[in-house]
Amino acid sequence: MAESSGKEKVKWVTTIIMSSSLQSHEVAAIFKNENHRIRYSNSVEPGSIIFSLSGVAFLLRDAQDCLMTTEETLLAQIEKFIRIHRNSFLALSAAFHGPREWQLMSRIQQRFLGDNLRIIPVHSPSDAVKLMTMIAKSTCKPYIDNIHYRMIMAKAQIIEQSPVWKTLHKIQLNCDSLNMN
Repeated sequence: MAESSGKEKVKWVTTIIMSSSLQSHEVAAIFKNENHRIRYSNSVEPGSIIFSLSGVAFLLRDAQDCLMTTEETLLAQIEKFIRIHRNSFLALSAAFHGPREWQLMSRIQQRFLGDNLRIIPVHSPSDAVKLMTMIAKSTCKPYIDNIHYRMIMAKAQIIEQSPVWKTLHKIQLNCDSLNMN
């Protein structure tokens, strides 16, 4: 969100490539209501939501559907998805994440440990959209540059204000002055 002259903020809008299987899903409606440009595709993995400018992709799956699918089929779908997308997220949706859902996430996490998959539990379509938008926005230029700049400035300020840093600096100056004599 870019700041304007006052306190009002300009809404972040981008183009999203979405699986045609999600065309009538509530997530698609929410993205449309937020004025994002949606491009539906039959050539992406069912359940895929891709933010091409950010380089991130999400696989939206319902936890109950995953529990009813054979584990081999589910893992094959996820594997295909992460082979195609470098920065991939599995958004696992359930109104309540109970022991079965957490066990499912654990099995998926163990299987793809070390791969480029991150699992995000979501409770509702609005939660899913909020998280996807936040991740996509924070990895998109110029926002990523702004975040990087803020982190550098925060680090510099912490170092500048740190009593430990000041003490180390004084010790170093004392050592330098002793070495000069």
